[in-house]
Amino acid sequence: MRIAVIGTSGAGKTTLSKRLAVVLDLPFIELDALHWEADWQALTHTNPMEFARRVDEATAGPCWIADGNYRLARAYTWERATHLIWLDYSRKLIMVRVVRRTLSRAILRTRMWSGNVERWTHLLRPSHPIRWAWRTWRQLQAEYAVLLASEEYAHLVVHRVRRPAELNEVIHALVVCRNGLNAAHLSRATGAAGERSVAGRG
Repeated sequence: MRIAVIGTSGAGKTTLSKRLAVVLDLPFIELDALHWEADWQALTHTNPMEFARRVDEATAGPCWIADGNYRLARAYTWERATHLIWLDYSRKLIMVRVVRRTLSRAILRTRMWSGNVERWTHLLRPSHPIRWAWRTWRQLQAEYAVLLASEEYAHLVVHRVRRPAELNEVIHALVVCRNGLNAAHLSRATGAAGERSVAGRG
């Protein structure tokens, strides 16, 4: 099972992904951690090939859960994923969450990827998550709807979540699927061991 979690800034991608990583016993890949260098240097601008290499390497395994919206990463995350969770919340909820998160990080001076810290002056940047979330909410919603309806991503089991209250149902469905996959793997392993045992006695 390989799960991609998408949604604009403030949707709660990382919080959900960490929760699912524990519940489903999957390695967690935070794309932001692969992307941001010290002093908020963005690899998608400074060294996109290195970012692609990191994502390629991180998602090469048989099971994982990865969160993030980077277009450059889709060739690895979306292409290799078996499931995709789209946190498609209202703009109002997104803005409340992203503002609250920003204030918390700035006040507490939370150390993030590569030791970076959000500062009050960062609010003036056009790329700040608050500005970015407001500006791109409608654009991303339309873009994801088109992409996920295309043949290119027909292999994905898509869970489009429009309200936080729907998450428990999605998590339950994923747990059932994960348990089924584990049971099937165990059955195949047991069957193969039995065949070897019979062949050995013969």
